[in-house]
Amino acid sequence: MKTEHILIIRFSAMGDIAMTVPVVEALAKQYPHVRITVLSKPFAKVFFEELAPNVGFMGADIKGEYKGVKGLNALYRRLSAKNFTAIADLHNTLRSKYLRMRFNLNRNRVEHINKHKNGKRRLTSQHNKILEQQPTSFENYADVFQKLGYPIDPHFVSIFEGKTPDFSALPIDLHEKPSGQKWIGIAPFAAHHGKIYPLNLMEEVIKLLSERNDIRIFLFGGGKAEKIQLNEWAARYACCTNASSKLEGLYDELMLMSQLDVMLSMDSANMHLASLVNTPVVSIWGATHPYSGFMGWNQSMQNVIQTDLPCRPCSIYGKTPCHRGDYACLTSIKPETVVKKLLQAVGL
Repeated sequence: MKTEHILIIRFSAMGDIAMTVPVVEALAKQYPHVRITVLSKPFAKVFFEELAPNVGFMGADIKGEYKGVKGLNALYRRLSAKNFTAIADLHNTLRSKYLRMRFNLNRNRVEHINKHKNGKRRLTSQHNKILEQQPTSFENYADVFQKLGYPIDPHFVSIFEGKTPDFSALPIDLHEKPSGQKWIGIAPFAAHHGKIYPLNLMEEVIKLLSERNDIRIFLFGGGKAEKIQLNEWAARYACCTNASSKLEGLYDELMLMSQLDVMLSMDSANMHLASLVNTPVVSIWGATHPYSGFMGWNQSMQNVIQTDLPCRPCSIYGKTPCHRGDYACLTSIKPETVVKKLLQAVGL
């Protein structure tokens, strides 16, 4: 009997890849006899190496080594040698469609994600907007496995569940937490302007939190300009640590996030990273909306901060320029509102 071996394809942004983890883990645990290989960007390996033993990872640089049709053909040859019995395309873009086509020609079982674009188009329409919950990414991913003959009941707590990471390896001492002190992570950035709470208002949030003596803040952000901003805040406020400048890589950040009492994030990758380690997230939504299906795994709508405006949401990914020109969806959110929600989340 041929060994069942599923190839899962998902490239794209960090948050989208992170959202596959709960579904992949559920698939692996409910079908322990099935081998699973996740094909993604090389950095994503950290998301999957702590999962069930039947989950493997294969990194592919589709903008470098496997660029263009020639590169994709080389990647397909590498993949076809592994004799997959089923292909799950969780991406459904030009590159994954090409790989899918090659597998189809080879008579493999192939299924792909339904992104429900029509529903999302109605959700973001300027006219005749229909504000209703769209299927979540987790549901869309699970549907692909259902069609392949692997129905799953997603149950996921943390990538560290049942494990004890080596916190002593971190350059930040996690044994320093005084009794009663709450640790808050703040990830103030996102890929697009329509998802970023104004930095002057975010600094006011930090200032208000810093006036308490029972709060320690860890700042997260990876870009060069982002690190400059975070370093300025860390220098200005004694309770702040720029975690991203001290930690060495994504795994370290996940370890620290697992020890936070709450994470404050935009609709961005850090919301999903904190979700993977079972940390509550207070999330700020501007041009985008939780109804689009991109809320973090197991996160509560009670911790969502958003403004009710007739134009919201205007974008699925935050790219759309503000129709009003003032980004009122973000600028109208008061720092006091954010602080109150954070303190409620940590029980203060």
